[in-house]
Amino acid sequence: MDLLCRYAGRMDDLRSAFDGFTAIIPAGGAGTRLWPLSRQDRPKFLLDLLGSGRSLLQATVDRMDGLCAPDRIFVVTGGAHAPAVRAQVPSVAHNVLVESAPRDSMAAIGLAAAVVHHRHGPTVVGSFAADHVIRGLDEFHETVRQAIEAAHHGYLVTIGIPATRPSTAFGYVRSGEKLSDQPGSRARHVEAFKEKPDAETAMQYLATGKYRWNAGMFVVRTDVLLGHLQRIKPEMHDILTQLATVWDTDGRDEAMSRLWPQLEKVPIDVAIAEPVAAEGKAAIVLAGFGWDDVGDFNSLAALLPSVDRAGNKALGNSSLIVRDGVAGSIVSASAGRVVAVLGLDDVVVIDTPDAVLVTTRARAQAVKDIVTMVAADVPDAPV
Repeated sequence: MDLLCRYAGRMDDLRSAFDGFTAIIPAGGAGTRLWPLSRQDRPKFLLDLLGSGRSLLQATVDRMDGLCAPDRIFVVTGGAHAPAVRAQVPSVAHNVLVESAPRDSMAAIGLAAAVVHHRHGPTVVGSFAADHVIRGLDEFHETVRQAIEAAHHGYLVTIGIPATRPSTAFGYVRSGEKLSDQPGSRARHVEAFKEKPDAETAMQYLATGKYRWNAGMFVVRTDVLLGHLQRIKPEMHDILTQLATVWDTDGRDEAMSRLWPQLEKVPIDVAIAEPVAAEGKAAIVLAGFGWDDVGDFNSLAALLPSVDRAGNKALGNSSLIVRDGVAGSIVSASAGRVVAVLGLDDVVVIDTPDAVLVTTRARAQAVKDIVTMVAADVPDAPV
């Protein structure tokens, strides 16, 4: 009985913490390091890369269950992707905010925050990318709960991912003193946000034990975020608040076409997080859940189950894939034809109807560069 009472009390605490909480899901980018699976017209957040039956976007929306109601989930995406987004997540179709052109994360998150603030007044919002993979739902919810608590006290809060290797693909956050003495609290002051480092600097970061990966997840009150924007980026603040004022009116399209192109193209880390951290007004909650941005085929391979004892991975119809003397590969046969690999370890072979990629897992980050070359050298390139 005591256990049940404690559990019920815990659920009440969680519901209280999440009251009014609103999720913002930026859904943009082409995911070019996952080409040719991910394309400009079919980016990775619309794909079921893990074979779960749900796209990364759908899984992100699913993850919000227990944090907020569907009418408190906003997706910000481009016009080209809006129909597919609405089709994949019809429960939040009414809250799909359409950008007229990509203006980076500050504009996307700022627009949603301004619209939420205009509709509901000061509200704690959290931004969660549409194309990330998270493992450990209960731990994720607990981390968000702690972030919401810190946000209620006026902090701009980020969620820090354990840095398991000296990656040069992510930004870093240096954590400082504890924010609270409450048992179980993992909230810390942020000492600094750091841009993507070189390999030597990344190793130095890990050696200190103070650095976490910056996964781009931010939790903050709308009035606090807009207040920071008004101080630091006043032009952006004015445009976003003007757009929010007319968003639910017939004047939206005209205002977007006139005002949106004037917005500075800048990530939220640079626009707000770095200067706010320098002022001592940013916090970090140390996360314990599994996270991956599925940034390339090497990271995707690490998320997929092995199909044999040699650690090979398959995407799509594995019955069409034949390997001999191969270990650590990731192969896709999505074009519907046989793909045979002989004597190559750690190879990436992605076969689609109009393009084939062959590389190694070690060169997975460089796929973006080959896509640039394809676009430049091949007429009507399938990118």
